[in-house]
Amino acid sequence: MERSGTPGRRPRRRWAGALAAVLTGAALSFTGLSGSAQAADVNVAKNAGFESGLANWTCSGGSGATVGSPAHGGAAALKATPAGQDNAKCSQTVAVKPNSTYTLSAWVQGGYAYLGASGTGTTDVSAWTPDSASWKELKTSFTTGAGTTSVTVYTHGWYGQQPYFADDVSVFGPDGGGGGDPDPVVPAAPGGLAVSGTSSSSVTLAWNAVSGATGYNVYRDGSKVLAVSGASAVVSGLAADTSYAFQVTATNSAGESGKSSTVTGRTATSGGGGGGTVPKHAVTGYWQNFNNGATVQKLSDVQGAYDIIAVAFADATGTPGAVTFNLDSAGLGGYTVAQFKADVKAKQAAGKSVIISVGGEKGSVSVNDSASATNFANSVYALMQEYGFDGVDIDLENGLNSTYMSQALKSLAAKAGSGMVLTMAPQTIDMQSTSNEYFKTALNVKDILTVVNMQYYNSGSMLGCDGKVYSQGSVDFLTALACIQLEGGLSPSQVGLGLPASTRGAGSGYVAPSVVTAALDCLAKGTSCGSFKPARTYPGVRGAMTWSTNWDAAAGNAWSNVVGPHVHGLP
Repeated sequence: MERSGTPGRRPRRRWAGALAAVLTGAALSFTGLSGSAQAADVNVAKNAGFESGLANWTCSGGSGATVGSPAHGGAAALKATPAGQDNAKCSQTVAVKPNSTYTLSAWVQGGYAYLGASGTGTTDVSAWTPDSASWKELKTSFTTGAGTTSVTVYTHGWYGQQPYFADDVSVFGPDGGGGGDPDPVVPAAPGGLAVSGTSSSSVTLAWNAVSGATGYNVYRDGSKVLAVSGASAVVSGLAADTSYAFQVTATNSAGESGKSSTVTGRTATSGGGGGGTVPKHAVTGYWQNFNNGATVQKLSDVQGAYDIIAVAFADATGTPGAVTFNLDSAGLGGYTVAQFKADVKAKQAAGKSVIISVGGEKGSVSVNDSASATNFANSVYALMQEYGFDGVDIDLENGLNSTYMSQALKSLAAKAGSGMVLTMAPQTIDMQSTSNEYFKTALNVKDILTVVNMQYYNSGSMLGCDGKVYSQGSVDFLTALACIQLEGGLSPSQVGLGLPASTRGAGSGYVAPSVVTAALDCLAKGTSCGSFKPARTYPGVRGAMTWSTNWDAAAGNAWSNVVGPHVHGLP
């Protein structure tokens, strides 16, 4: 969404860095070598899976930390961040036998990652990989010298590159006298199991972490349905308004604990994902918390046709992932926070949902790791509590990480409950394929998602679901692109059409309100179509969205006066 009435650039992040230097004299390998394991061979590395934090490891310049996600095995992994002239080297000295062969391996992910051994007494070795989006095993081997009783093993990244993750380090060979990590024991059964949130198709569970556990199994009505690494889980794919019994066990390499006590969770009655009291067919409008030449409105001035009012926008803070809201009282003619809060309640009393929108054309909120995901969820929930917002709108136009945004939204839903309203406003390019991060996020949170109101403007020509190119500004453009979402996994109730309220609301893509209503009829009833006609109809299509209620007011409410009644009259 634009803060001005003119088109803005929407940069896409592309990382094109490449390593220019090659380590001289190091034996680098992707596949490595393997040694002959003897019956008494052990992993002589201690705290090899970082389950005990950084115990036994030393990281240069304070570059290392342990994180719960991503983890290759167990509940923790190393995250090391190169900075300046520091390459984030984390090392450990292990006891070895002279004249012996050891297999060195580790799993890595993220930026450039190196694994090596020094002080071997023969030829020091290392293995490396460029940045990797998923876990990859590095493996090599070394032979100790005649007088070698200890060797330093290490991981490190590369200068100026992204953080790397490492887990499950192994230095496998004869015991040099230091032994390995003690064998694990079967963990205790988890305690504190409770239902922390529900939707019409899911139940969110949380429990107390168990010492020594590396994972947990979730049981529904006696059958195992989920395995997770942390002390919470979302069990999805459930029937609405139905009770289920849940238990949890803790696991590690020694086995599985007994089952926890049983808790009962009942799914919500609202259909089609999240949405609280949002009507079957709904109109969404963005309300501007700033003056850019459109009609200045108080929230109480927002036209009655709008069922979901998205307050634009939340502001980023200095904490990664966290947001806040600052009412522009001066720009809105002295509108006070107290008045705003009262107007939120009044709109809700009238059956409307008021949500906080995050992002916009110039908004930059980065949720790209577990910590920032937690910060996002906590800060949005705090705004919901302070101002009474019903939920959140995701309008991030400058990049989105599906893994961590999904984590953040599920965490938020667990706090807010089944009545939370969750909307999204991706650009057309973001929903061209289910492999795109926005589309993946929508599918990941389908059980709590109210509606995706894609922006059918400021985009130019795009592909429809039939593989043909359609020009912006036509019925075909709206219906053929909506078809991608409808056939790509979203339910009809989770698809809406986002259009500008006037020619001043966007740089391009404005269509007359009659074009919006024709596209809705084509999708819902198979009538008023252009050259593209969907293979089937979608009577449950949610409705339409506009930027903005202010631009609509500036144009005499021409958009909401036509689109509003039409949406509410859909079958």
